[in-house]
Amino acid sequence: MNINQQTETFIISAQSKALATYGENLNVVPLSSVKIVNGKIWLVNYFMDKTLLNILANPSVSLVCWSEMIGFQIKGTVVYYTNGDDFESAVAWIHSILPDRVVNGLLVLTPKEIFDIAPTKNTKEKIKW
Repeated sequence: MNINQQTETFIISAQSKALATYGENLNVVPLSSVKIVNGKIWLVNYFMDKTLLNILANPSVSLVCWSEMIGFQIKGTVVYYTNGDDFESAVAWIHSILPDRVVNGLLVLTPKEIFDIAPTKNTKEKIKW
């Protein structure tokens, strides 16, 4: 599934972001560092515990990004990296914006479905550029 540029920009700039996982237990965590590379959503693990255990057991996730009363839910699957080119690129990216943070891993989310979560289902109409 391709994410259009307008939706990508919204995801990156949304005021709030949360990732839901399900493995042994249901878990939801807030996210701060999100980037989109070649249509895949990068999520940085600084101190994930239950989230990491869940994605290793079940890679299906749901990412929600919202500002006020508009936003998107992105369902997909993640792959977890602790080394390799993408991981090293993520480490360099985070070092450039948050030099004191330690990147423990990189979650790469491949979107499968995107849903409008606005009560009136008009997020795309309300996005102001």
